[in-house]
Amino acid sequence: MKFLNYVAAGAALLALAACAPSTAPASGGADEKTGTLRVWLFDEPNRAPKERVVGEAVKEFTAAHAGVQVEVTYIPTTPARHEKFKGAFNDPASSPDVAEYGNTDLAEYAAAGGFAELALPAQDLTPDLVESATVNGKQYGLPWFIGVRALYYRTDVFDELKLEPPSSIAELTETARTIRAKKPGLYGIAVGGEYTFGALPFVWDAGGDITALDSPASRKGVKAYTDLLKDDICPPQACVSLTGGKTVELFASGKAAMGILGNFNRSAVDAGAAAGKYAVVPLPGSAEGSIAPAFAGGNNLGVMKHARHRTLAVEFVELLGGKAYQAKMYEAMGNLPTLTSARDELAARDPFLKPFLDTVAKGTKFVPIDPAWVKIDNGKVIPTMLQKIATGQATVDAATTEAAAAVKTAFGRS
Repeated sequence: MKFLNYVAAGAALLALAACAPSTAPASGGADEKTGTLRVWLFDEPNRAPKERVVGEAVKEFTAAHAGVQVEVTYIPTTPARHEKFKGAFNDPASSPDVAEYGNTDLAEYAAAGGFAELALPAQDLTPDLVESATVNGKQYGLPWFIGVRALYYRTDVFDELKLEPPSSIAELTETARTIRAKKPGLYGIAVGGEYTFGALPFVWDAGGDITALDSPASRKGVKAYTDLLKDDICPPQACVSLTGGKTVELFASGKAAMGILGNFNRSAVDAGAAAGKYAVVPLPGSAEGSIAPAFAGGNNLGVMKHARHRTLAVEFVELLGGKAYQAKMYEAMGNLPTLTSARDELAARDPFLKPFLDTVAKGTKFVPIDPAWVKIDNGKVIPTMLQKIATGQATVDAATTEAAAAVKTAFGRS
């Protein structure tokens, strides 16, 4: 999704009924009606809630399909996932029928021809969400959930120190420094040198962009983020190697007073020491009272080109990606539904959603919809830039110049 805008409008539900054979993808694979349907889903820091919901869907699906079993494999979300998917694209024997994939990976996977084009109903999806599963006018999956990040903070710590949630980046930095000074056992905020999607809101808020990391605006945003990777906030020796997942673990374990976490990290936080002692506000921008643009991430469910059970695969995607299970996944994992009707119903009864929907309403950003993004991501161009600055190996100007050159090379512009 390029720019995701929250649309508060109920619409027709996504059909959950079995699809007609014409709905099934026609390329590669086969269309067996019995046997084992193989499904790849992403692993999670706290996978148990996800497994419970998926298990319910599997039970419902197999009860409705005699002679069918569903085998679910949880795969890592590390960069190694790309090689695993490429292997499945090239080897039908190792290919699942259904796979969850990140919307940032779609351009690469579509270019490789790994997923089948689908004709899924989209009456309850906004055009921007459909676009997150579309390349060159062809839809390659069903948007399963969207993910935006906001600022989690420890209410007990803020109450004790008589602090207010920060309403600007300057206040965020000063608040984090104050907490670290008064409570040396806590990091003021959990940030990571390998946390690309934690850093990008600072760049975008400053008016910068991934494709121009050496611009004055981008440099301002990069500096604002790396200023948090300091001994008096989040010490570089401990924080420079932190990924987004590790920052979640740090906040959830009670070792940080703040963290830039997603709505989808709720279950992980609730399973840790910070449970019941936190609240969420939008990540502030540089202007007082503003909201920094969040990365509009999310995952899709797709049918592989080499699927052996094409029609069954489409039906399973529609079930697991339908309204009932999107709501269950939100309740279990905090995953924000893509279906507007499901999102509206949940927002009406769960205040936790408000800061995330406020963030979405202010405008979000996305990475370039181009296979070059995978080269940039896998090459750790942005993390390397952040780490060099945080550890003093390079100045902001030098590190951003180097990163910008790497981005241009990835796009074939140098």
